[in-house]
Amino acid sequence: MTKLKSIADHAAALRDGCTTSLALVEDALERIGAPSGEGKRAFVKVYADKARAAARASDVLRSAGLSRSALEGLPVSIKDLFDVAGETTLAGSVVRQGAPVATADAEVVRRLRAAGAVIIGRTNMTEFAYSGLGLNPHYGTPLNPWDRATGRIPGGSSSGAAVSVSDGMAVAGIGSDTGGSVRIPAALCGMTGFKPTARRVSMRGVLPLSAHLDSIGPIAPTVACCAALDAVLSGEFADIPPPFPLRGMRLLVPTTVVLDHMDAQVAGAFRRALSALSEAGALVQEMPLPAFARLAGINSKGGFTAAEAWAWHRDMIANSSASYDPRVVSRILRGKDMSAADLLDVLQARAGWIAEVEAAVFSVDALVMPTVPLVAPSVAELAASDEAYFRANGLMLRNPTMINFLDGCALSIPCQESGCAPVGLMVAGLAMNDRRIFSIGRAIEACLGAVRGGDSR
Repeated sequence: MTKLKSIADHAAALRDGCTTSLALVEDALERIGAPSGEGKRAFVKVYADKARAAARASDVLRSAGLSRSALEGLPVSIKDLFDVAGETTLAGSVVRQGAPVATADAEVVRRLRAAGAVIIGRTNMTEFAYSGLGLNPHYGTPLNPWDRATGRIPGGSSSGAAVSVSDGMAVAGIGSDTGGSVRIPAALCGMTGFKPTARRVSMRGVLPLSAHLDSIGPIAPTVACCAALDAVLSGEFADIPPPFPLRGMRLLVPTTVVLDHMDAQVAGAFRRALSALSEAGALVQEMPLPAFARLAGINSKGGFTAAEAWAWHRDMIANSSASYDPRVVSRILRGKDMSAADLLDVLQARAGWIAEVEAAVFSVDALVMPTVPLVAPSVAELAASDEAYFRANGLMLRNPTMINFLDGCALSIPCQESGCAPVGLMVAGLAMNDRRIFSIGRAIEACLGAVRGGDSR
């Protein structure tokens, strides 16, 4: 795994005439097409000709002194559940082949184009975004950049998004996050990922999983990169928030559920990160959050995701269930047995649950916890065993799901030592605290980067 250039690095090189958008796009396309690379598994569609045309247009604008945003001329990948005008949105499936084409770009795709980003291609994903592991039996599973000799999972559901960035096939990838689908692959692949407060980014033109939980966010090299992307995706076009002062920063580590079943590598990286933050002056407090222990019970019948996925998929399953990934359709089918009363119970329980968590954490600046408790297992191990697959999936989704149910926002920031398996530190806040979490995340990233011997911009 090599150190990647940030959006700021690329923007400076373009501004100074050291490169061109077309050169960046050609490099990305070369990496995608490399016979020994992951391009064929990371992407389900590549927009080579359109990307070159957009890059040339960007270079013309820049030569005239015009730049639409920090993303001007940069190759960006989009997950295969965003509508692109004239194409069928497959969402990593084969069952939707032949479905009507989209009549317009998804709102986030429109915003990316308007900001000058070059859409390089559509990335592979877990079918219909319904798993945190990233396996796809239809289009293959892109391999994690760490330990490719073993062949480890990238995390999901935004699997191709993370690998497109880790391998330099895009400067950033745009994914979705219903229960961790941006943060999990970011953590497992050594990238930074951001899940915004869901309501801030339009879901128009995005194939849904759960309307109550879906959110759209970026995977990129740094926190500042994620902030720049979020500004475009949300339509706010705000400046990147400056780092929050680390000395005196109040960080809460929940000790309920989220620290359970950590493997040795995650536990070691997490504790070293907390020690570094404490030594830099942050006030790190460990405290139980009893509400976290009740979430599994609230969602015991499948929760929002199973109910809403079943409502959306039931006609296709009735006609074409054999075309689904069996492990995905089995999870969707849980929603078949949920009643309207069951769904209303979850709605009511969520309101009380959020109020309890908010009351418990209102005096701290952020929650911190491992993004996921495990380093990436091998693809072969999970492909061979339903038991191993569903156990790993439950553990991967467990911590990130807390923040989706909270309607909060969160970053996953790399915290492993140099040369070790990627581990993510999740930095989370309450709803609409996104810019504050970016500021806190930048300070934490700088501290951990210094310990790891890297930097962050």
